[in-house]
Amino acid sequence: MKKVLIPTKLDTFAAKLLRQNGFEVVQDADRELNVLVAENSDAAVLIVRSEKITADIIDALPKLKLVVRAGAGYNTIDTKYARRKNIDVMNTPGANSNAVAEEVIAMILGASRHLVRGDITTRNGEWQKKNLMGRELTGKTIGILGLGNIGQLVSKRLQGFEMKFLGYDPMISASMAEQLDIELCSMEEIFSQSDFISLHIPENDETRGIINCKYFDMMKDGAMLVNCARAGVINEDDLRAAKQDKKIIFCNDVYAKDAAGDKSVADIADLMLPHLGASTVEANFNAAKRAAEQSICYFDQGITDCVVNKDIPDGLDANYQRLANLLTGIAHGYLGQQKQPVRIESSFYGNLNQYAKWMLSPITAALSPDFDPYLDAGDAESFLSERGIEYKNREISNDKNYGDSITIDLFMGDEVINKVSVRGTLTEGNLMVSRINNFDRLYLAPSGHNLFVEYSDEPGIIGKIAGILGENDINIIDIRAPQDLKINRSLASVKTDVPVDEDLLAKIKISVGANIAFCYSCKS
Repeated sequence: MKKVLIPTKLDTFAAKLLRQNGFEVVQDADRELNVLVAENSDAAVLIVRSEKITADIIDALPKLKLVVRAGAGYNTIDTKYARRKNIDVMNTPGANSNAVAEEVIAMILGASRHLVRGDITTRNGEWQKKNLMGRELTGKTIGILGLGNIGQLVSKRLQGFEMKFLGYDPMISASMAEQLDIELCSMEEIFSQSDFISLHIPENDETRGIINCKYFDMMKDGAMLVNCARAGVINEDDLRAAKQDKKIIFCNDVYAKDAAGDKSVADIADLMLPHLGASTVEANFNAAKRAAEQSICYFDQGITDCVVNKDIPDGLDANYQRLANLLTGIAHGYLGQQKQPVRIESSFYGNLNQYAKWMLSPITAALSPDFDPYLDAGDAESFLSERGIEYKNREISNDKNYGDSITIDLFMGDEVINKVSVRGTLTEGNLMVSRINNFDRLYLAPSGHNLFVEYSDEPGIIGKIAGILGENDINIIDIRAPQDLKINRSLASVKTDVPVDEDLLAKIKISVGANIAFCYSCKS
């Protein structure tokens, strides 16, 4: 009989269902996690909510096979260490989505009509009616950053207020946005046009501190910002400065640490809640039910659909997954990072075709920071489908003698002009980009920062690019410039010591008459 340890306040339905299926269950939300772990070191399953599962906790459970996060986010679990110990980590995506969406709406309404302050002052015998003038939602504009499950539900739940909906999500297609009655636009447009802004983006290296003075300066006076996503996506100091000038209304439910104590945003938040997004009876039940069902199916049927830290199969070099991610990232940069493809097509040559499903997660992760590359092909297919993006893995012929190589094509539409094709392989263990469109024999080892400029082939262009970089103290490490003689164009690939920012890209593009100029920085 396998033991399940549930050291958290989770609906008892999980324990009931697990016991009915032959598991021994210990559930205790009152005692310290370390104590419970020490007393139940023979546990095979650990079901948690926001508890921090460190390497020490994992080491203290030598029989542990599975950790289930009853909820979506799993940043409190050391998934990489769990993988090294051959322990699978699951989450229960979608179980809490409606609860969070409804909380966003509650915060918007509560802050708009001063419900908390009104209640407190009226209970104190005061009558501050003239100081509590509110504002209505009807006819206003709301911008939603991140159109996954929660972001989509926020828009659906607010439809009755007859609002205008703006959305930003690089992975949502135009057709899907149209179905949701959301106008896709840039982050700049959202912050400059919205009366209300709701954040639903993950916290990672790309998004940490992304909501900063650049966007606060664009906001309307008195606009409202709601953060029920992750604390780290907002630069608090920049918000503090902007709040004084713009009178921004800030509603917050997320913090660096979920615990009692002083909160860094206490002086700037108009409404604060103790991370209550998933704290509903229904969400707790849904998460409990999902956690129990997934645990049962994991051991009885070997179902691993929601494992977030999957390993790679024997025989596949993990560098090919990195290559698939990199080729997709370069292709996305070529088409424009602010745009989303409608179709992805891939070709895996040589021995790689048998591992095609293991490549889809890194491909998807290159298109959106919202997707975790540890998820499997089924999750990736669902993620793409939800955003109206078609994926096709082409049948290949190895008669072309491409060896073990990968081709990734992204399509913005049916026209050839809206397509980009990138091929790459491994050479002596190193990642190599061999072709972009018809710019063949590129032979780029894409480490560090890479500037790509496509231009009409004529003398002096490389010199102009190098001159502009030099004027801005950017050192050139390597240059490649293959030609496409059919269209009389060249593609300069310039490796630099630092990334080239958007302003400098625009200057280069104008200076050399380029139709494409972008920078792609490879992750180490």
